[in-house]
Amino acid sequence: MLLIYTIATRLYFFAIRLASIFNVKASQIIKGQKNWRQELSSKIKPDSKYIWIHCASLGEFEQGRPLIEKLKKDPLTKDFKIVLSFFSPSGYEIRKNYSFADVVCYLPFDKSKNAKDFLNIINPEFAVFVKYEFWYFYLQEFKKQNIPAYSISAIFRETQIFFKPYGKFYLSALKSFKHIFVQDENSGKILLKKNITNFDICGDTRTDRVIQIAKENYQNNIFDEFSKGKNTLVCGSTWPEDEAIIAELINKSNDDYRFIIAPHELDEKHLENIEKAISCGIIRYSKIKEVLPKDVKVIIIDSIGLLSKLYRYGKFSYVGGGFGTGIHNILEAVVYKIPVVFGPNYKKFKEACDLVNLGVAFSINSQFELENIIFNTLCDPKKAVEIDNLAKAYISQSSGSTQLIFDKLHYIGQF
Repeated sequence: MLLIYTIATRLYFFAIRLASIFNVKASQIIKGQKNWRQELSSKIKPDSKYIWIHCASLGEFEQGRPLIEKLKKDPLTKDFKIVLSFFSPSGYEIRKNYSFADVVCYLPFDKSKNAKDFLNIINPEFAVFVKYEFWYFYLQEFKKQNIPAYSISAIFRETQIFFKPYGKFYLSALKSFKHIFVQDENSGKILLKKNITNFDICGDTRTDRVIQIAKENYQNNIFDEFSKGKNTLVCGSTWPEDEAIIAELINKSNDDYRFIIAPHELDEKHLENIEKAISCGIIRYSKIKEVLPKDVKVIIIDSIGLLSKLYRYGKFSYVGGGFGTGIHNILEAVVYKIPVVFGPNYKKFKEACDLVNLGVAFSINSQFELENIIFNTLCDPKKAVEIDNLAKAYISQSSGSTQLIFDKLHYIGQF
């Protein structure tokens, strides 16, 4: 099976190289792989102690961010330097100047020599992988070099390769982690079935991050004016499948409603398609000068980094991805104690299942169902108060993961 894994990953990396000819993101990945040994070596100071944090992309970074900032601020660990790596350009390109990291880089492709050289160069005191990152050769190299490695905010399902009869080689690599911090009890039970006992159930560090964001002093006169006295629906990380039904909802809505749409992809053609589908006043955020035109009912967010702050202007929210491979971050909305709506593909996300069961989140399969929820169900003032209380309690009960992980690392003797 190791041979199959090696061939599969080599083919995957080769496909990225081919795609780089015409795809911007693939091109950025390949650029990040060039001369990485020299570039990384030039940034590492031999007399410093490093902690390596790896995140696949921007979403995982938001999960790891509370721990990174805790490590940099706490007296016990503030003298450590942080190496932050990404696999995806959507993480690296946005956070390459992140002030709490001393070195930010792309993760070299998962090959035996790459893993060995990468760890030899940074020589970390320990490493932290966030959520779904389980690169085989890096995990093996941790064992060979006796480097403590940890997985945080991890989620496990029995369908994953580790737990299949043909995945034993990968399961052995998973056991390379010194400790695993899982999000839920079910993940712990799955690990126990494979005799993995070095784990703690700590929840999701994203909750700590969204609480931080909600507490930030943010004010935007444009959105204050736009949403004042209106039923505002904030639509975040949307894809074309989401936007098709959102456009229908907008076209049927009366003047009591306002809409903010933050698409996941911001290419020009995508933005134009959204604009063409909507028949009322619409404007891109970048086109707004000082005064918002009076006829505007829809604002498209055509820049990155605003979304998590904009949910505070919503009476309700919609999070995209549920008609594709899976939903994006719903906690960014729920922290503002508003209901969240998404498509049917959400069941691999613990927080989504929890919030659907609580009645804070609503899954839809069609445009008709979206209309019914927005125009009817969520317009009940009593329902709004109920959701406010339930969301507040859920966020409060789910917080504190970062401190639990930090305390455990200290107890283990990592610092």
